Amino acid sequence: MPLAPDESARAEAVLGRLQLLVTRKLDGLLQGDYAGLLPGPGSEAGESREYRPGDDVRRMDWPVTARTTQPHVRRTVADRELETWLAVDLSASLDFGTARWLKRDLVIAASTAIAHLTVRGGNRIGAVVGTGSGVPEKGGSASWWRRKAATAPDPVAGPVVRLPARPGRKEAQGLLRAIARTRIRPGRADLGELIDMLNRPPRRRGVAVVISDFLAPVEGWARPVRKLAVRHDVLAIEVVDPRELELPDVGVLTLADPETGALHEVQTSDPRLRQRYAEAAGEQRAAIARSLRAAGAAHLRLRTDTDWLLDMVRFVAAQRHARTRGTTR
Repeated sequence: MPLAPDESARAEAVLGRLQLLVTRKLDGLLQGDYAGLLPGPGSEAGESREYRPGDDVRRMDWPVTARTTQPHVRRTVADRELETWLAVDLSASLDFGTARWLKRDLVIAASTAIAHLTVRGGNRIGAVVGTGSGVPEKGGSASWWRRKAATAPDPVAGPVVRLPARPGRKEAQGLLRAIARTRIRPGRADLGELIDMLNRPPRRRGVAVVISDFLAPVEGWARPVRKLAVRHDVLAIEVVDPRELELPDVGVLTLADPETGALHEVQTSDPRLRQRYAEAAGEQRAAIARSLRAAGAAHLRLRTDTDWLLDMVRFVAAQRHARTRGTTR
């Protein structure tokens, strides 16, 4: 089922504003020798320099180390033609927001920024976009699912769409338009399977970007991220809403699980409940960060209540500074 005309017009308007904003703010960030958002190591051998804490020991230059008796690493020149793949999670939990943005809007914004930063110079960009299965799980509210089913897409369309990697700004704009027009489906999405699709078929070394709230169980997606990082430079963009970190004191609050439809009443005026909620949310986010760090992925957290573009600019600047200091993690 295609988007309604008003929803399609809104998606086009939001995408147009985002592209203008990104162009104004991010132009000039890629001046220099790097072709993409992450200054990856490339494959062409360059000069050697002394080892610094945090350098990849796999790039040790043993002949120079032996001659100088000081550990050296071999620099490499970043590949000029870059292939970037996005794993875009648009599961039902992303259709939520209590601040300046919906989480799904932030997903589209991040995709727009990455496309702008990586599509130059003949670079290619593709994506796999995942949403719910369209099948409600047990325990969901019947009336809630009837309302969702009325706006759900054709179930035969499938929960995952692959958009092939192509060069050029026009193709990148078409890819972003397809992401923006994706309708979120009810049911749980398999984030691990979505990430694993970036490994099939095997591709030459490039950049892989995973955009999600990572609320799926860590054990379901941690191994695919580690596997992806063996061959590619991985960037994980975590989308967070402040209400997922702490509850406000607003009395009795009825909450609906966007993926199962289950309803829960919560007494938010209880300070102990709010404290337990904040502690559990903090532990969950810490576990996500640990898993991404252990996988060797760069980690960027974007919040719906802050300036996401400023956060991204700071992240890119920090990555470049870290590369000159010898580490990007």
